[in-house]
Amino acid sequence: MQLASTIRGRGYRFGSVREVLAKANPKKSGDDLAGVSARDEVERVAARAVLADLTLAELRANPVIPYETDELTRVVEDELDEQAYRAVSHLSVGQFREWLLDIGTTGPTLRAIAPGLTPEMAAAACKLMSSFDLMTVGSKCQVVVRANTTLGLPGRLSSRCQPNHPIDDVEGILASMREGLSYGCGDAVIGINPATDSPESTAEILRAVDGVLKANDCPTQHCVLSHLVVQMKALELGCPMDLMFQSLAGTQDGNRAYGISIKLIDEAVAMMKEKGTTRGPNQMYFETGQGSALSSASNHDADQVTIEARCYGLARRYKPFLVNTVVGFIGPEYLEDGPQISRAALEDHFMGKLLGLPMGCDACFTYHARMSQDELESLKVLLGAAGCTYLMSLPVGDDIMLNYQSTSYHDIPTLRRLLGKRPTPEFDAWLAERGIWAGDAPGPNFGRAEAIR
Repeated sequence: MQLASTIRGRGYRFGSVREVLAKANPKKSGDDLAGVSARDEVERVAARAVLADLTLAELRANPVIPYETDELTRVVEDELDEQAYRAVSHLSVGQFREWLLDIGTTGPTLRAIAPGLTPEMAAAACKLMSSFDLMTVGSKCQVVVRANTTLGLPGRLSSRCQPNHPIDDVEGILASMREGLSYGCGDAVIGINPATDSPESTAEILRAVDGVLKANDCPTQHCVLSHLVVQMKALELGCPMDLMFQSLAGTQDGNRAYGISIKLIDEAVAMMKEKGTTRGPNQMYFETGQGSALSSASNHDADQVTIEARCYGLARRYKPFLVNTVVGFIGPEYLEDGPQISRAALEDHFMGKLLGLPMGCDACFTYHARMSQDELESLKVLLGAAGCTYLMSLPVGDDIMLNYQSTSYHDIPTLRRLLGKRPTPEFDAWLAERGIWAGDAPGPNFGRAEAIR
C-alpha cells in the first residue's frame, strides 16, 4: 500500500490511511480545530493523489478506528454484504469515482452495491468529487422507504414540519403545525424538538399531534425528538408513536457521549416493532452533523467527513425511514461559512444516499456563522436538484426554540414548483382533496391554517 506522492518535485509521505483521508478533505474549520487538516493546498493535492490510487479493499482493511476498539466499526464489518462488496472491491478510489459518475451506472445498480460499501469508501470517493459530481451521483441514488407514507420516489421532494415551541405549549405547537400543513409541508414527518425532555411531555405532545392528524385524515408520521430512553418510557405510557428518534455519532465514544449504544438502539427498535403505530416497516429517525464527534473529543484524529460517513454506516443497520444531517446547526467552529456549510450538505447527502439511506438535510445556519440568506436559499435549490429526499420547514424559517435559521413553510412549495417536484403520493392526494393544492398551483385553502381542524 503506497502512502506517498510527489508534487512539483517535493515528496509527501503519510503515516496512515486515516491521515490520507483527513488531509484529502476540502478545507473545514472543524478539521483545522482538530489539527488533522492539510497544511496547505499542495499537501491536500498530494493526499488526494495517494487516495485516488488506494483500492476499496485497502480502505476496508484500514478503517479509521480499529475493529477491536469500536463497536461501530465491528457492526459495519460484520454486516457487510460480501457479494456486493466483491463487485467493486478491486477498484481504486479514483476508478470508483469514475464508475459512480458513468452514465451507465444507474440508480438500481447503486442501490445493489450500497450494502457492500464501508463508510470510509463513501468518504474517500466524496473527497475526490466536485460539488457538481456529488449532486450528479446523489440524484441517481434511489432509496424508497415506507412508514405511513412512501418516501423517496422519483420526482418527489418532502418536508419535515417542525412546529417547535419554546415552552412546549401544546396549543402553540398545534397552531404552527396547522399552518405548516396548510402550505403543503409535513409529508415526511411532523417532528417536534421538545423544550422539556420528559416521558410525560413527549407523550402529551404525541397524543395531541396524533389527534389532529386523525381528525383531518392526514397521511403522514409524527415524532417528538426527545432522547431515545425518554421516548421508550413514553411508549410504555401508552402514547402513539410513529417514528422513534435519536441523534447519532460516528464513533462508539461519541455515541456514549449521547448516552446511547448499539445495544440500547437495538432495544428501542424492538420496542417500536412491538408498540409503534407505524403501518410500514421503516420506523426509525436519525439525525447527524459534521463535527459532532470532535465536540465530545471522540473523533480519534479522523476528519469530520469520514466520521460523518460512519454515522450513516450505523444508521443503515436499522433501515430507518428518515435520516438527515443538520448541516449548519453545530456552528462555525466546525463549518465556518456559507461555502463550507454548502459543501458539507452536498457531501452528507451524497454519502448517505450512496450507503443506502433515505437522506434529507436541514439546510441551516446558526446566527454566529458567516452565511447569508441568499447562500442558504441557493443551498436549498442545490439539494433539491441533487435529489434530497426531504428538507425542514418551520414558520418563516426562524426556529424560536432552537434559535437558528432554516427552511420556511413558504420555501417548500416554492422549491417544488421551481424543480417540478411533488410531495409523497399519499400526501399529494390529501392536499388536493383539502383544496390546499390544485394541479400545479396553490388551491383555495393554501395557507389557510383554519382549514385544518
